[in-house]
Amino acid sequence: MMSAPLGRPWRAAALALCALALTACTRGQPPVEFITDGNPPKLSDWHLMAADGGRLVLNTGVVPYDLNTPLFTDYAQKLRTLWMPKGASAAYQPDAAFDFPVGTIISKTFFYPREPGKADAVLATYDSSRNGGERLDLANVRLIETRLLVRRKTGWIALPYVWNAEQTDAVLARTGQQVPLDVLHEDHSRQPLTYVVPNVNQCASCHVADLKTRQFQPIGPKARHLNRDYTHDGVTENQLTYLSRIGYLTGAPAPQAAPRNANWRDDKQTLDARARAYLDINCAHCHNDKGAANTTALHLNMGAPANLHLGLCKPPVAAGAGTGGRQYGIMPGKPDESIMLYRLASAETGVMMPELGRGSVHAEGVALIRAWIAAMPPGCDQP
Repeated sequence: MMSAPLGRPWRAAALALCALALTACTRGQPPVEFITDGNPPKLSDWHLMAADGGRLVLNTGVVPYDLNTPLFTDYAQKLRTLWMPKGASAAYQPDAAFDFPVGTIISKTFFYPREPGKADAVLATYDSSRNGGERLDLANVRLIETRLLVRRKTGWIALPYVWNAEQTDAVLARTGQQVPLDVLHEDHSRQPLTYVVPNVNQCASCHVADLKTRQFQPIGPKARHLNRDYTHDGVTENQLTYLSRIGYLTGAPAPQAAPRNANWRDDKQTLDARARAYLDINCAHCHNDKGAANTTALHLNMGAPANLHLGLCKPPVAAGAGTGGRQYGIMPGKPDESIMLYRLASAETGVMMPELGRGSVHAEGVALIRAWIAAMPPGCDQP
């Protein structure tokens, strides 16, 4: 892949890759299989990962990654992976999802840490210390579902797989599924939750980011989300640099020249950057000038101007009961008079936003948007 000698960090990363490959081989996983048509009934048919020795083990070439600010899904934690056929690469794009070749498989495994001593209870927590890294420790986590995005010649398809009770494999659930959970939150409150696995049509409602082309696209693998360090097998490296080095990405600039979203939980970054990053990942796949919610003229994608299109002093178009009697999308300086906060703080069908992907309120996310709106200079003199 490179003719020049490897430097020390790169040599360590290469050794880590070799160790990962050896681990996969010794555990007996066959090579990843890209299935060109049909809907395989089991996740194991793809050979991306296997529950082995009490761990979820990724296969050779299946690369874990993470986002600066992730989408909220009822406090589920996520293991994201990327696999491409040998010699294939994605083309870098500065603003949109990377242009992935035919044969790409993107996976996202949703799981919860288990509550110690309770077989059927899980934790809503940001603490990942007991998870086991990308080799998830199945004694400490409960796997819920693994969603695949598969790039075939005809375009992307979505396939949701639900893990069985034994945590040995996941079964295709094209029509979706409901998983009852007993959830303990960090404030020690306990709540029942019906976790909803989306059906394939619901997947399309979020992943079709351009209503004119109707093209299905990934949401997370964009430069601004991936431009961050990630520690894999003890080696920390910027993800854009790493993907470029292993041949999975071409055309990427140096990380400092690429866009980068804030980490919404990092209070060392500005409140505005954190709030915009949160809205970008959670809302902008619909709320942009080409998306499913473009008729609302509410544009929440990163880089959209901070004016009426962001919701500032913007009257609703067709929100109905979703306004809660409020006058503007964002009433600067007055979060409790803002439609945006009202909808984010609701779990009621027909009111809550986002409409899909959650059945509970993201208390910390709501607190962030509340603080952001409260810090705005009050008044509705539109620019």
